[in-house]
Amino acid sequence: MRRTLKGMTLIEIMVAVTILAIVSTVIFGGFSTTMRNKARVEQMADRSHVIRVAMERMVAELSQAYVSIQVNPNPALQMMNTCFIGGRSGRGHRVDFTSFSHRRLYRDAHESDQNELSYFMTSHPEDPGRYVLARREDNRPDDDPQSGGTTMILVDDVLDFEVEYFDIATSEWSETWDTREITAQPNRLPVQVKISLTVPDERASSRRRTFVTRAEPRNTWALNHAIYIAR
Repeated sequence: MRRTLKGMTLIEIMVAVTILAIVSTVIFGGFSTTMRNKARVEQMADRSHVIRVAMERMVAELSQAYVSIQVNPNPALQMMNTCFIGGRSGRGHRVDFTSFSHRRLYRDAHESDQNELSYFMTSHPEDPGRYVLARREDNRPDDDPQSGGTTMILVDDVLDFEVEYFDIATSEWSETWDTREITAQPNRLPVQVKISLTVPDERASSRRRTFVTRAEPRNTWALNHAIYIAR
C-alpha cells in the first residue's frame, strides 16, 4: 500500500500567516509605544534637570550677593559700582547685582571672585516667538553693573520669570529692590529672595509647571572696608 503524505492546505497556511502577522503587529506596536514613552520620560527628566541646575545656580550666586559703601565721591573717578537692583523688565522680572561668586577658569587670569550678574527673561535669539531665561556675567565689575560681559541661555522655552524680595524692615515681600535709591533700600539686601520659573508642561501644551526656590543672601548689609594708608 502506498502511504498518503499529509501536509498543510493553502487555507491553513494563510490562516497561520495571518495569525503570525497579527501577533507581530501587536508586539511591534507595544515595543514602539514603550520606546516613545521612554523617550518622552527621558526628555521630561532632562528638562527638569536643566531647570533644577539653573535654580540651584541662581540660589548659589544670589546667596553671595553684596554691596559696598566704598564709592569714590567724584563720579569721574568711579571705577566700580556695586548694586542690587530688581524689578519687572519687559515680559518678566530682572535682577542685577554684584557678587562674590565668580570662578576663575584660567591660571594667572586678572580676575577675582567678584563679578556682575544679571538674570532676566528675553526672546530667543533665533526664534523671537519663544522666551528664555538668560544669565549675564561680567567678570570684572566696573562703573556700570547692569551691562557688559557675556550672556548665555540658562533655560529655554520659558513662560514667566518672577523674583520677589523679603524686606526685613517692613516684614513684607516686594517685587522691586534698589540699593542705589535713598527712598528704596539703600546699602542693604533682602534677607530672602524668592525665585519662580514657569515653563510649559511637556505632558499637555495647555498646562504649565512652576518651579519655586529661595535664596538667602549672606551679606544683608553693605560692606564697609576701611581704607588704610601706610605712613
